[in-house]
Amino acid sequence: MSDPQQTPFKTLGTHLKYVREQSKHSLAEVSGAVEIDAGALERIEAGTERPHEDILLLLISYFNIQDQEAVQLWELAGYDGDVPDRLRPSDEVASSKAMVMLLAIDMRTMYTDGLDIETNNAGITLNFTQAAASKPASSVARLGMSYDQVQTVIDQLQQALLQHRYNHGPKRLPPTIGSDDSNSPPSHK
Repeated sequence: MSDPQQTPFKTLGTHLKYVREQSKHSLAEVSGAVEIDAGALERIEAGTERPHEDILLLLISYFNIQDQEAVQLWELAGYDGDVPDRLRPSDEVASSKAMVMLLAIDMRTMYTDGLDIETNNAGITLNFTQAAASKPASSVARLGMSYDQVQTVIDQLQQALLQHRYNHGPKRLPPTIGSDDSNSPPSHK
């Protein structure tokens, strides 16, 4: 049996590992998403290392852990009195309709070579993947949206592709009607 002194954050680590496994994410996927070494995430899940506040917030956000469970994880990490306001549900939020919150964590461009699409009644989830030499593809970004938003994105992508296809040459003025330029198209009278 392990010594509690060697695993002071065992309950926290076990809970985070359970959440990761239930969401079917690998250590590599999660550690890449929150930008920590896979070994560090392994130590956090083993309970031998406490995640830094920023890392714990990123994990909570990545797994979309809600209100009370997020506060519980925060307290298990030993950050008792310092619960960030964004982890505490306000009375206004608790009594209102469901809301979606988007936190832009990283604005780097991620290039992918694969896409998995999941659908449900609410919309779709796009899971962008990147293949490695002899390893299975790992997730580099996940994005969820409603079906209305999907249609808007499709329309915008089609417009961007058309603009790229037809508007990448130099801009030229159309020939004036009645000019003697031999390159101008014939006029219809």
